[in-house]
Amino acid sequence: MAVGDQTEQNYLPKKKKSETEDDKRRKKIVPGSLLKAVVRPGGGGDSSPVDGDQVIYHCTVRTLDGVVVESTRSECGGRGVPIRDVLGKSKMILGFLEGIPTMHKGEIAMFKMKPEMHYAEKDCPVSAPGNFPKDDELHFEVELLDFSKAKIASEDLGVVKKILNEGEGWESPREPYEVKARISAKSGDGQVILSHTEEPYFFTFGKSEVPKGLEIGIGTMARKEKAVIYVRKQYLTESSLMHIDHDLEEVHFEVELVHFIQVRDMLGDGRLIKRRIQDGRGEFPMDCPLQDSRLSVHYKGMLLNEEKTVFYDSKIDNNDQPLEFSSGEGLVPEGFEMCTRLMLPGEIALVTCPPDYAYDKFPRPPGVPEGAHVQWEIELLGFETPRDWTGLNFQNIMDEAEKIRSTGNRLFKEGKYELAKAKYEKVLREFNHVNPQDDEEGKIFGDTRNLLHLNVAACLLKLGEWRKSIETCNKVLEAKPGHVKGLYRRGMAYIAGGEYDDARNDFNMMIKVDKSSEADATAALLKLKQKEQEAESKARKQFKGLFDKKPGEITEVGTEIKEESKTIEEVDETKDNDDDETQEEEGTTTVSTERKMKGWPFLKNVMVQIGIQLGVVLIGILIFQFVNAKLT
Repeated sequence: MAVGDQTEQNYLPKKKKSETEDDKRRKKIVPGSLLKAVVRPGGGGDSSPVDGDQVIYHCTVRTLDGVVVESTRSECGGRGVPIRDVLGKSKMILGFLEGIPTMHKGEIAMFKMKPEMHYAEKDCPVSAPGNFPKDDELHFEVELLDFSKAKIASEDLGVVKKILNEGEGWESPREPYEVKARISAKSGDGQVILSHTEEPYFFTFGKSEVPKGLEIGIGTMARKEKAVIYVRKQYLTESSLMHIDHDLEEVHFEVELVHFIQVRDMLGDGRLIKRRIQDGRGEFPMDCPLQDSRLSVHYKGMLLNEEKTVFYDSKIDNNDQPLEFSSGEGLVPEGFEMCTRLMLPGEIALVTCPPDYAYDKFPRPPGVPEGAHVQWEIELLGFETPRDWTGLNFQNIMDEAEKIRSTGNRLFKEGKYELAKAKYEKVLREFNHVNPQDDEEGKIFGDTRNLLHLNVAACLLKLGEWRKSIETCNKVLEAKPGHVKGLYRRGMAYIAGGEYDDARNDFNMMIKVDKSSEADATAALLKLKQKEQEAESKARKQFKGLFDKKPGEITEVGTEIKEESKTIEEVDETKDNDDDETQEEEGTTTVSTERKMKGWPFLKNVMVQIGIQLGVVLIGILIFQFVNAKLT
């Protein structure tokens, strides 16, 4: 019978799908070019494979008079390894593309194919084997061994997974998780390679302890899932835990993912490692204290020496009272907080931390020397999320905002600018959902929002982000062009970026709009003049001798210019005693590479002078040539 003759059925209109390459190929099928005869009916029900299913089948190709051309069956001269394809993904001859979806599991069918239905098809995506009679009409005997939904783990179909039993949750292992799994394996022809045992394998993800393809497949599994992972030769890499013969074309691994331990490289360089040693309650990461929260933990701190010296244990040293702290406020070492934010209630984790994320930048407990690597065993007892502003009246909202802003001010004074900025930005995000009801509330709200923007600008300036600081100040000045503190803050940011003319304009505008700010503006202008003089002096040193050279001499200016220092001394940027304004201290701050252009106004003048001198020389040469031509 001709394949594809199906009774028309009524159906509801569906959204038209874009035509695939396989659809275009099917349109080329000529009636009578592909015929099917069922040799043995299937015994696996009435279902047939569809696009996205993996199909496993044996195939024997014969001439019309019964001579075997090629076969996957060992009794017909083949290797005994069936073909494995994914419908809609694998490259297949047109006859299989059209014929296999009509088969049932266990069925044997004979397909009679014209040359254009196998390897003689124009632009056939599959190359014919050597000496294959591709221009002949042939019989293809196919036995459909199995088909199932496939999880494609690699784009080239070198690793495909068939799920036997669904797992729990959605999390899958990844580098550098520690995995516990029961694994058995067979070759493509069914020979046992690894026997099934009750003793599971233990390995660390990402350390090549199992073949690459097996690891890729396990990386798609959930806890307690059972699956068969089909791995082709290119992914059967060497591994320390199991030996796989390199001559095998394919291996089928049957895997039960018993358990995995979440291990996280928090910094990506192997220095700060969080290893979960007891599962918590809930789903990761939805039930973790990712937002600023009130946390309750027990912990034990140890030095990473041979004795694993314990320097603190909250259960012993704090009479079994847990440590309670608010995250996002710098109240515990940075590495400690980073890891607890990724814990579930009831979870116990072992954290290995380098000194710069432990106690070198935080008050050290007794017994912890400078530069010490530490290990914490942390148990997250629980946490309380911040108060939801939904339903609060305006005054309560402003009270909550002031609490958070005050915490930001404290963090700023402590030099924790990133944390301070995060607090201010949190309130600004919440303000997007606040709607004042009258003019008085609108003024209070507007003033507070401007103040928060300027607080953020101050943090950005301390962090060396002077351009972003200017952009943040602009948000205030666009709403209120004469905002004195906004002009002052932006002027200081301009100084940091070497844009002195713009800074001068802002400080002069301060005096113009508010005479009471004259003292602050005058002090800022003096600081500006000092910075300009320093920049000019430095530039003169860099270009020393440039204009002293005689005509024809080349000054190697580039070799005399050195990279500008990445720190500059900054003036107190607040210059006021208002408790509502973040108080900054003089000091040094690391700046971005943009600050290397700090002396640009003077350098620009120097380059103009160079251009003028070169122009004069060129004019002189032209005049000389013209006069000389006249004389001759």
